[in-house]
Amino acid sequence: MHETILNENKEFLDSVDNLIELVSQMDKIDQELYFQYNVKRGLRNSDGTGVLVGLTAIGEVHGYVIDDNDKIPAEGNLLYRGIKLKELIEGSRREGRFGFEEICFLILFGKLPNKAELETFTRLLVSLRALPQNFVEDMIKAPSPNIMNKMARAILTLYSYDSNADDLSLQNVLMQSISLIAKMPIIVANSYSIKKYAYDNKSLVIHTHNPELSTAENFLYMLRPDRHFTKEEAEIIDLCLIIHAEHGGGNNSAFTTHVVSSSGTDTYAAISAAINSLKGPLHGGAATTVAKMFSEIKENVKDWENEEEIRAYVTKILNKEAFDKSGLVYGMGHAIYTLSDPRAVLLKEKAKELAKIKGAEKEFKLYDTVERVTPEIFNALKKTNKPLCANVDFYSGFVYNLLGINEELFTPIFAMSRTVGWCAHRIEEIVSGGRIIRPAYKSITSKQHYIPLNERE
Repeated sequence: MHETILNENKEFLDSVDNLIELVSQMDKIDQELYFQYNVKRGLRNSDGTGVLVGLTAIGEVHGYVIDDNDKIPAEGNLLYRGIKLKELIEGSRREGRFGFEEICFLILFGKLPNKAELETFTRLLVSLRALPQNFVEDMIKAPSPNIMNKMARAILTLYSYDSNADDLSLQNVLMQSISLIAKMPIIVANSYSIKKYAYDNKSLVIHTHNPELSTAENFLYMLRPDRHFTKEEAEIIDLCLIIHAEHGGGNNSAFTTHVVSSSGTDTYAAISAAINSLKGPLHGGAATTVAKMFSEIKENVKDWENEEEIRAYVTKILNKEAFDKSGLVYGMGHAIYTLSDPRAVLLKEKAKELAKIKGAEKEFKLYDTVERVTPEIFNALKKTNKPLCANVDFYSGFVYNLLGINEELFTPIFAMSRTVGWCAHRIEEIVSGGRIIRPAYKSITSKQHYIPLNERE
């Protein structure tokens, strides 16, 4: 198809190089103008802190304190509706149960459910898992090289099955939200199974959901061809779903949800937009890049227990001599967290336990060493004293690999969890926003005058 289009438009394409050069020049903005007009690029202040553009009661991301206009590094904290993430995870673990369903209730409704509320809400989630009749055949089977695009398309298509799709009443949006939270893991599992088996000319393995299982258990049940998983594996997935469920209103996909929702559009359009935001490698796609980076490290560092050899390769990465030559050690550093990322701390603990079970302790130690030496090498090379901690993406890919989960599922798993936060932020925007989000862009184009067609060069 593309070759036909190219051939049919050869006359235009013969001049395309000149047009591309014109576009690159016309759209290139002098960097000094950003300083001249005090533009906050990326909605960031000069010290890296975010520009305050809204208020939220859903999640709080804490990584530093401001004292006399100075940014003081602090241990990281993540709070869901005012409760520390660590407390929430420890609470459900002490009681011997999975916690994601409870977290969904908390993030959506602003309070911890009592036993009856949690049981009722969990039953509701289970009842809403099923996709419309023939949806898998008609929609999910349609080819796509990327599962995130398939997910976005599936969510947009669900609009057509909702007789009240554009109803913005709170009750309707809440039910739409809960339905999407319930269906997203099913969409992800089915999308992967079809992509893996159907397009490889193998026997297609599609499992229906098991209503007796939690969200984490059911995801592994549907994902694994033999439906088998261990309790420890399901607990790891449950942890990953909890720590990815929400991260404040300022992250790119949550902010996208606020922006799109402020226009008055429907839930399916808003959540699809958030998925497309998360797909980007600078946002939800980072875990995949970390995994690729470590694959190269493992290939080039002969002795994974030799710290000097590891230091030498990390130095090459930071000097833009190795991996993608960006000078970045992916998974290290964060826009808000300085001394620690609480999600990474919690995930690292589980990663260590899982590595012992799976016989991957040497690989875990390699990750641990890279995490430990990178800040020191970075600051020595850059001649700074910047705090640099591992973020959640540093260990998430390692954990997924130990679970036998393919890299192309890393970001979709993130998305099926973060749907909870997106829906909460959408509801918050509908309840409290009130105005379409419309920041300003200053035009710097020189004025021109219209030239008649026959007088143009």
